[in-house]
Amino acid sequence: MRIVMAEDDPLLREGLALLLRAESLDVVAKVGTAEEVLDAIDTHRPDVAILDVRMPPTHTDEGIRAAVEARRRHPRLAVLVLSAYVEQSFATDLLTGGVGGLGYLLKERVGRVEEFLDALRRVADGGTAIDPEVVAQLFTRSRQDTRLERLSPRERDVLALMAEGLGNTAIAERLVVTDGAVHKHIRNIFAKLDLAPTQQVDRRVAAVLHYLENSRRT
Repeated sequence: MRIVMAEDDPLLREGLALLLRAESLDVVAKVGTAEEVLDAIDTHRPDVAILDVRMPPTHTDEGIRAAVEARRRHPRLAVLVLSAYVEQSFATDLLTGGVGGLGYLLKERVGRVEEFLDALRRVADGGTAIDPEVVAQLFTRSRQDTRLERLSPRERDVLALMAEGLGNTAIAERLVVTDGAVHKHIRNIFAKLDLAPTQQVDRRVAAVLHYLENSRRT
């Protein structure tokens, strides 16, 4: 896995690079600004880009803007965004721009090494990895679309774990239910969100993006 990383805090940037290299991952570039990371992505064509949300010069949304632009230039690029806080509008700007190969984690998750590496691998493999805290906050704000209100509490639990990138078996283990029960809940979620099966749309990802997009409008 070849990685380009953008983080303006030198200590975190170097520490994260050491962690990744200790796992035999190839950090081909580590930079401190959004402009530099776009140049590095164009030059190195990595498998994954890891970006901080807030970078110079304004420390607002440079990282998200760079992530969106990087995906526009390189649609197959996997992107994992790190943030110190839940940036609701920034998260949905990125996550509604495509399906698969996207992650949004709080920086505290980096300290939980196995969780962070698992999320990174899921994103690199074309999946999604959304921090549970991000999911929780977006759920509490996602009240405008009445379709979301159709979900039962258990279906909301399942959708939240889907948003974190967990597969059916992992969801079953987390909720202490059978795989069959999880499969039934997911079918109900698709039905209640009016997500019919098509060849063009991954319904699993579309369900997650649906409430993220609704939270942005809210």
